Amino acid sequence: MTDRTSGTGSAVDEAMECELRLLDPDVRNSAELLAELLHPEFSEFGVSGRRWDRESIIEAVADASATTGRAITTMRMKGVQLAPDLVQLTFDTNTNGRLAHRSSLWRLTEDRGWLLYFHQGTPYEE
Repeated sequence: MTDRTSGTGSAVDEAMECELRLLDPDVRNSAELLAELLHPEFSEFGVSGRRWDRESIIEAVADASATTGRAITTMRMKGVQLAPDLVQLTFDTNTNGRLAHRSSLWRLTEDRGWLLYFHQGTPYEE
């Protein structure tokens, strides 16, 4: 289930669609599909506080998703186009009761379209 507020332009809508694909259990179960959505210079500050690079997050997400396969619920997704090739999304997630505020930066590439460049997750309680 997703609650989202569309941005003012198609770039925001495209980034939102890519973000939602990344959260899809079928994509998360596949290292290949994950890799298709991540920028070569991707980095993340995870909910755990750990810093991740592209290779480590692909391995960790695909391994964890293969064992859990749980859907991630998104709420309050909003986006803003910061530059012609850069979109920031903010949203909250609920993963089996674990809540997190999230922020993503999506960069438009000439050859592969919108790719996730940076992500941060911060846990919170209601």
